[in-house]
Amino acid sequence: MAKAVDLSVPSSNSKIRVHTGLFINNEFVPSVDNPDPINVFNPSTEEFLCAVAAASERDVDIAVAAARKAFRETWGKNVSGFERSRLINKLADLIERDKQTLAELECLNNGKPVKIARDFDISDSVGCLRYYAGWADKILGQSIEIDHKAKIAITHPEPIGVCGQIIPWNYPIQMWAWKVAPALAVGCTIVMKPSEITPLTALKLSELVKEAGFPPGVINTIPSLGPVGGASLAAHKGIDKVAFTGSTITGRKVFEAAATSNLKKVSLELGGKSPHLIFESANIEQAANWAALGILYNTGQDCTAGSRLYVQDTIYDKFVPILAAKAKELVIGNGFDERSGGGPVVSKTQYDRVWSYIESGKKEGANVLIGGEKRSEPGYWVDATIFTDVRSDMKIVKEEIFGPVLSVGKFHTEQEAIDLANDTTYGLAAGLHSTDQAQCHRVSSALEAGTV
Repeated sequence: MAKAVDLSVPSSNSKIRVHTGLFINNEFVPSVDNPDPINVFNPSTEEFLCAVAAASERDVDIAVAAARKAFRETWGKNVSGFERSRLINKLADLIERDKQTLAELECLNNGKPVKIARDFDISDSVGCLRYYAGWADKILGQSIEIDHKAKIAITHPEPIGVCGQIIPWNYPIQMWAWKVAPALAVGCTIVMKPSEITPLTALKLSELVKEAGFPPGVINTIPSLGPVGGASLAAHKGIDKVAFTGSTITGRKVFEAAATSNLKKVSLELGGKSPHLIFESANIEQAANWAALGILYNTGQDCTAGSRLYVQDTIYDKFVPILAAKAKELVIGNGFDERSGGGPVVSKTQYDRVWSYIESGKKEGANVLIGGEKRSEPGYWVDATIFTDVRSDMKIVKEEIFGPVLSVGKFHTEQEAIDLANDTTYGLAAGLHSTDQAQCHRVSSALEAGTV
């Protein structure tokens, strides 16, 4: 049996017990190789929280074998859709029961405000689990008449098998649910690697997996460093599909490893540098509010964050001060204060990365409208920072920052707005504000983004 730690919750003087081992076959166990543990920190204070076991390649092999055994014997095609639905709904019930505890743990490890984690991330996660629970007994095949009705072809959907799932640190609980729910619904088993920065809620959720009654091996949780656990899952021949959410650079490595191992199926959700267009017909107050929220939600640590804002020149001078005022209204502070709308960035590495971009923006000649100054207190704090007078060749305009940093430019014509928006190597998301319905249809169709 692996160790457990009791973490103090500053808002209530209570404690949260977290198991720090690997979760394999419904038990928390130490690593078989005992590599150096993963040290976990509170980004709001920079204080050490605990150390969790780090999975080695041999641990990954053990977890994959457990998932394969469960798939063949106690899950997969051995369990009815009704039973899968019942267990997924039970898991959703338990998460809903423990939402305050999970939100507080998320705040300790990720810095995300308790209010945001509880009322948005966890609420969405419960809804996601319930949605896919509803699908579990409705996955049907088809019968198709062929050869002039002389024969019938029958399709029968079957689970892929063992899924390796690698989730990021910006939405630890939500990304866990988004990965887990559909895989469980169709009968797959899972080896989950949470981010080494934010492993605690995945370990806590593993306790609920066991409490819900899932058979051993259906979900296995292996905190590990990316180049060890993540790389092993991507290249493992016992994994039938790998799903990854994270950086584009790492996504390429996952894809290559999948291709050169057993040609496993791959799902990737990677980075973005999303444009946000404000046309002159827009409701300025509403557009400014959404533009501020679009970059500051989750402290800008969001792959769809609207980090490039382009405003029509006829309203630019009126819009920008309103935008600045809206951005200043968001409180980035103590996550245990229910008034906080944002927390720190997640780690020292991310803090240094974001500040390097802010300094780059200054050096390249962009104007700092608000923010751009460091706090003196402990914690990885980055206040809302807005740059104006930007050029398309600046790093802050071209590269994903993943922090509360917004570049604001202007355009004259609709076509210029479209050209600026599409001038990127990314294509994840985009947004626009206009009260002209025809313009909304034209521009959304022209934007080269998956979600508009």
